[in-house]
Amino acid sequence: MKFLVLPCDGIGPEITDASVKVLQAANDKYGLGIELEYEDVGFVSLEKHGTTLRDDVLEKAKRCDGVILGTQSHADYPSPERGGRNVSAGFRIGLDLYANVRPARTRSFLESNMKPGKSMDLVIMREATEGFYPDRNMTKGWAEVMPDKDMALSIRKITRRCSERIARQAFVLAMKRRKKVTAIHKSNSFHMTDGLFLEAVQDVAKEFPEVEVDDLLVDASTAHLVRNPEQFDVLVATNFYGDIISDLASELSGSLGLAGSIMASDEHCCAQAQHGSAPDIAGQDLANPSSMILSVAMLLHWIGENKSLENYLRAGAAMSEAVDTVLMDPEKRTRDLGGSYGCKDFSQAVCDALS
Repeated sequence: MKFLVLPCDGIGPEITDASVKVLQAANDKYGLGIELEYEDVGFVSLEKHGTTLRDDVLEKAKRCDGVILGTQSHADYPSPERGGRNVSAGFRIGLDLYANVRPARTRSFLESNMKPGKSMDLVIMREATEGFYPDRNMTKGWAEVMPDKDMALSIRKITRRCSERIARQAFVLAMKRRKKVTAIHKSNSFHMTDGLFLEAVQDVAKEFPEVEVDDLLVDASTAHLVRNPEQFDVLVATNFYGDIISDLASELSGSLGLAGSIMASDEHCCAQAQHGSAPDIAGQDLANPSSMILSVAMLLHWIGENKSLENYLRAGAAMSEAVDTVLMDPEKRTRDLGGSYGCKDFSQAVCDALS
């Protein structure tokens, strides 16, 4: 197995190093046979090569068994014409990583941001290759235009193909969980686009008669996530809605710093923390690497399921459990969670728990 490691921007190098350290411990314990190869993306690549993402990096990623992608400071990149290519979007389109899988769960030993007595254990299945994002929904050109300096237009693309395949992934996942899928939409306003998405979900639902299906308007879903999160199992959403509600769910469950995430196609998988690059604390050993470690654990689980490798499944579960073991000790938590540990000490504690 070969993994491509891309530290990227801000705290990316720190949390990537931390997750690789834990991965290597899992590699040794479970005999995963993983080899690591590093490449530059983001600002380091821009300085060296004039672009934040080179095409040959994408081609190399296609030949690897997994990708570990650090956080990016896309908002600070120059324009695409000057080399500021969105790294995440480049991977999602270049490797067709259409399924952005974002779990959110409460932990009994950690304080959540929810009402007392409320708990959460859900997964948001977010379509990641089209929707309202103007850098990935056109073959050529850009899906935002300004006819004049006082007017801006944005084009949204929803296709039956992409809606059906993300829905199918949601139902497959629900079959392994509590057998419920909730489609998030706004078809009362976006009659054609969200109407098509909802129709596609309902069509796919016929293939999974054991799964309960319901749907919610996206605005209503935010209220239900706060008021009654226990009702949710797997939520399936288009790109824009999924991005927003996943951040809400993760923060409600405890912290965005605990939000693991993978981007997957039918053939490729990339681990990427759900949160941003936090350049204000970069290089200070203050970052919480939990999200990145949990994302790598999800990558191992994805490989284990797709290639029928039991040791990868065990390793992924062990990494996730080791993070929880460390988080149980208030002193060993990172500072954003009220503890005193830095990024390096936390990752070492997870390695110790894993061993």
